[in-house]
Amino acid sequence: MTPLSPDAFIRRMTPTDLDRVMEIAERLKEAPQWPRFAYLAALEPKAVPRRIALVAEGPAAGMVTGFAVASLLPPEAELEIIAVAPTAQRRGLAVRLFEALIAEFDTAFIKGIMLEVRSNNKPALELYRRLGFVETGHRPRYYHDPVEDAILMRLRL
Repeated sequence: MTPLSPDAFIRRMTPTDLDRVMEIAERLKEAPQWPRFAYLAALEPKAVPRRIALVAEGPAAGMVTGFAVASLLPPEAELEIIAVAPTAQRRGLAVRLFEALIAEFDTAFIKGIMLEVRSNNKPALELYRRLGFVETGHRPRYYHDPVEDAILMRLRL
């Protein structure tokens, strides 16, 4: 476990976290709305591609306040989602989740990270730029409900 504060930790996601993980995602209109089986697949250790799924557990034991999922395609990884509950945002939790992913990438021989983000998701774009990601491309009308462009970004480690 990685300490976030004296009363919060980052740890591996488990199936018992999924109700709360899905609740967080549902409250964030910009977050991918994955079905339960997609999260379960991310937890499968023998899945191809292999994924790392982490949660931030808050002060109350078992209270998930954020999560991140990345797929490993050495020498690159794809950051699939970082989401933080609205009540826990703007406290550095997304950065800490990302740092925990980076620590996991080190043992998987990952040299770069790619992602795509909604063009109108300004908080996420700010976060990714602050983390060192640079824009590498654009996919017009990539997202639906609402229709929106995707910005492609990459970070070299």
